[in-house]
Amino acid sequence: MNRKDSNIKFVGLHAHSVAGSIFDAIGFPQDHMDFAYQNGSDALALTDHGNMNGLAYQVLHAKKMQAEGKEFKPIFGCEAYFTPSIAEWREAYDQAMADKKRAKSIKKDAQSGATVEDEGNSKKTQDILRRRRHLVLLVQNQTGLNNLFKLISESYQPENFYRYPRIDYALLKKYNEGIIAASACLGGVYAGNYWENRDDGEEAVLGAMRETTENMLDIFGDRWYAEIQWNNIKEQHELNQYVIQTAQEKGVELITTADSHYPGPDAWKDRELYKRLGWLGKGKPKWAEDSDSFLPDDVTEIGYELYPKNGDQIWESYKEYSESTGFEYDDNVVLKSIEETHRIAHERIESFLPDNTVRLPEFVVPAGYTATQALVNFSLEGLKDQGFHEDKEYTDRLKRELNVIDDRGFSKYFLTMKAIVDVTNDMMLAGPGRGSAAGSLVAYALGITQIDPIKHGLLFSRFLRSDATDYPDIDYDVSYPMLLKEKLVDMWGANMVAPISNWNTLQLKSLIKDISKLYDIPFTDVNTVTSIMIREATPEAKRKHGIKAGVYVPTWEEVIEFSPTLRAFLDKNPAVKTHVEGLVGQVRSCSRHAGGVVIAENLDENMPLINSGGVRQTPWSEGQNVRHLEPMGFIKFDLLGLATLKMMEVCIQHILRRHHNIEEPTYNQVKDYYDRNLHPDVIDLNDQNVYENIFHAGRWAGVFQFTETGAQGFCTRVKPRNIIDVSAITSIFRPGPLSAGVDADYVEAKNHPHRISYLSDEARDITEETFGFLIFQEQIALLAHRLGGLTLDEGNMLRKVLTKKGTGKGSVKGKLHDKFITGCVDKSIDRDEAQALWDKFEYFSGYGFNKSHAVSYSVISYQCAWLLNYYEAEWMAAFLDKEPETRKEKAINIAKSFGYSIAPVDLNKSGRVWEIAPDNTTLIQPLTSIKGFGDSALEQIIDHRPFNDIEDLLFREEITYSKLNKKALDALCRAGAMDNLVDERFAGRKHFWSAAVVDRPKNKKKFIENIEAYEKEGDFTEEEVIHFKSELTGVFPMNLVISADTINRLREKYIPPISEFDTDLCVCWFIPRKIVPKKTKNGKNYWIVEVIDSNNETEKIRCWGVRPEKDKIFINRPYMAKLKYDEQWGFSTYAIGKSFKLLG
Repeated sequence: MNRKDSNIKFVGLHAHSVAGSIFDAIGFPQDHMDFAYQNGSDALALTDHGNMNGLAYQVLHAKKMQAEGKEFKPIFGCEAYFTPSIAEWREAYDQAMADKKRAKSIKKDAQSGATVEDEGNSKKTQDILRRRRHLVLLVQNQTGLNNLFKLISESYQPENFYRYPRIDYALLKKYNEGIIAASACLGGVYAGNYWENRDDGEEAVLGAMRETTENMLDIFGDRWYAEIQWNNIKEQHELNQYVIQTAQEKGVELITTADSHYPGPDAWKDRELYKRLGWLGKGKPKWAEDSDSFLPDDVTEIGYELYPKNGDQIWESYKEYSESTGFEYDDNVVLKSIEETHRIAHERIESFLPDNTVRLPEFVVPAGYTATQALVNFSLEGLKDQGFHEDKEYTDRLKRELNVIDDRGFSKYFLTMKAIVDVTNDMMLAGPGRGSAAGSLVAYALGITQIDPIKHGLLFSRFLRSDATDYPDIDYDVSYPMLLKEKLVDMWGANMVAPISNWNTLQLKSLIKDISKLYDIPFTDVNTVTSIMIREATPEAKRKHGIKAGVYVPTWEEVIEFSPTLRAFLDKNPAVKTHVEGLVGQVRSCSRHAGGVVIAENLDENMPLINSGGVRQTPWSEGQNVRHLEPMGFIKFDLLGLATLKMMEVCIQHILRRHHNIEEPTYNQVKDYYDRNLHPDVIDLNDQNVYENIFHAGRWAGVFQFTETGAQGFCTRVKPRNIIDVSAITSIFRPGPLSAGVDADYVEAKNHPHRISYLSDEARDITEETFGFLIFQEQIALLAHRLGGLTLDEGNMLRKVLTKKGTGKGSVKGKLHDKFITGCVDKSIDRDEAQALWDKFEYFSGYGFNKSHAVSYSVISYQCAWLLNYYEAEWMAAFLDKEPETRKEKAINIAKSFGYSIAPVDLNKSGRVWEIAPDNTTLIQPLTSIKGFGDSALEQIIDHRPFNDIEDLLFREEITYSKLNKKALDALCRAGAMDNLVDERFAGRKHFWSAAVVDRPKNKKKFIENIEAYEKEGDFTEEEVIHFKSELTGVFPMNLVISADTINRLREKYIPPISEFDTDLCVCWFIPRKIVPKKTKNGKNYWIVEVIDSNNETEKIRCWGVRPEKDKIFINRPYMAKLKYDEQWGFSTYAIGKSFKLLG
């Protein structure tokens, strides 16, 4: 494609991208830059609304363009939100918040993070609360960039933020050095003067503009520019006339801008649709209020074209729109304003890329030491504490690792990680290790990991290679990551610690649904397509890439290519296809990374911090899809939550209470117990009682990595005897190895080790622990090192190039192959055997797993099993307490299968967590499990119980009834927690509820009257009890619906619950919970029946051909049915009158 030429020199100094102008612009910065370059421009500014979220995209693409030999200058900027005085704005805000009714509306109206610009609202008179005017800010150099970072960071501070971040004259005076400013668009500062004064006449408008100009000149001097634009909007031209007059009076240079919002002239309609998608479910924005049609038919109906134009195209726009609106201009003035942009871009703005020096905190380095000296000292101290300081194998390896860390410049990174660990250890339990970091002895010595890498045969080179360029990545598991992050912010400051943003994008499935909704396409048609398209496309997409096993998620292009159902739908609805292709992958919203934070000095000066949900966070992301922090000089620290660690803490608390007579265990006591009994260096990892009683016998209850039946079954077949066996099980039980049949082969080899033949003694040393299989990626590196003469770093590089996620560099692979074959031959290994081993590397590289991670996580599995084996009741209570509500009933069933009975909630016995009754076989459900029963009410119950009768609960002087209010009492009563207070005065629980709660008596006399008045209420029906229990405790009372004897008899007759559906048998049982009537597109009735079974698994059954007048299904009653199952529709049946049978 030939690059265009332009006779008139012009640079777009006002441009938006989807990265920072969400639901207002489309196309990422690189799309705009590529189009601008191809369109004849040699530079482009990015000025997104109120942020610089697109800066990392801009910088990385500028480097790519430079590498390709394209001379193109990136200009960094922002279209800030400006108000003259934040102090005045704040005063009005505080006054509004003092009005409770208005304050409620203001809080509801607030937003943060992904600010969505309503351009219509900005182009009119605004009340002071919402007042903000656009101001274009462009940086001239690194100083200006740091000042703009500071301005943006300040604008998102709580005192400056309501719906939009704001800056004012005071902030501009403080941080203007190195910044050029311009008056922006119809929503800009001059436009504000125009909108607010035009009803008072020309002089009022000019007077306001003169005042604004004088203020800006006082701050920026000749760095202040008056901006004009070209479109078919009458008010724009009125504004232009005022701007030109004011600029000429005050000696201010004029500039023309394109205010681009999409990367190319054909993308206007996608942008219009994208704007509408942003307002789905939120009412109409101001810009859409006057629009009768869904989308304009032609761009001329909108009145502007907002793509990155070149100089000639800008001139054409000026001529076309000035003529069509009937306004006259001086051509020379306009031409100069166009060409002035080129002079600014190349004479006033330096060519530079942001400073990306890696920033880590200085405080982690003790005074008087360098980072490397401090790291060496801490590491040696740690090794001494472990008792390995005189062991040559440990000291030599520590020295090698420290040399690599120092050579790579990572000492401060490890010190920062150690500082995080030190804070964690004073607050909560941390996991023994995660990922390849467990292969580092330095990490072990510093306490970052708890796994001895030498003892377990783990490689440092798998974690950090001397010849690599990327930063280390240590993932750190903790019990409560949010608490830890809050503590770090509290200790080190919000300018030192910031959570990392995630930018969520429009995905194919949801995008098709949203666009179809706007085009009024029937939901059933859309749902049919979206429910099957991924499944249809995946096998063909895998074939295309030669992927024979493992999980693969096809790209949206591949889904369109390989799903016949989707292709047919898009052929029928071509507009949907056009918009999908234009919008898929555009930004939808801002969220936070699950555990990632950056830690560095003066973050607000080195990045433009934003605010999302009241939390200060980074504008750039770091993850699988984008890596923007590290290239900008920031290192991600992953602090991840692991629920199993919470279970361990709660279990240890139960142990300390029940076996060590510690009534209220402190965290320090929990940590001490963990260190003395469960730490990987202390616990007996070869205790055969644990392996036989748990892993062999299949007694599973919350054992980490063994919560699903597939993994459990495989484990009982393998019958592990050590941690490596458990690690192999978890490494094999993944889609790739399973699809290749590695599980069956491994069991066979483990059961018959005498049949295994090894290539050499070295090969036996490395693979004997996995019975001849290459289960771990590190084994490839070790074999390449020991047999082929590769260094360990080269061995790890080999591992990397052989995997799909590796570098894929053919030349590197070829060189390693040749060196490996030669090395094997030098060791007297036959060339064919060496090649066969290489082929084995290639085959298993797709299935191999990280041994460091596998061992670390297997240790956690073992710790769970140890607690379950030796403290079963305590572990079971912790398991029930920490299992999420969606799996609670299943957990309860597991506890019952271990012989435990479940005591329902009782206000005199239940506590904050699941408790163990004195009989050691009963588990008591906590009051915290009752929905609608808050902490303040819970405190009142626990602080004042026991309650001998209902009067004791209702009329006690020391109870604060504003906390234990009617709502709390209602939840307690209907959940059954007050059943033991129902005495002979009441005809039943409903009578009790009505008298004591519904008509809440203020005194005993009124209560006596209530008892008499509501006597006829009697008891709750069985249906009501089932509903209350399910709604309020999250636990479906299966025992009230179907007896254990009935379930056993069903099993004897080989009739499984629906969650264990047998496609050959086709008969199962279940309990309907909800019926949703539906109609097909032909108007025929069908029902979707939501059901549950004894495994607490929920399913949906489509019942076709329903006759509502005759067919009947009873909710909360057990049924047996003959069903069909297919992947598209799930469970279905016809003629429910014949296929459904009510049990009992």
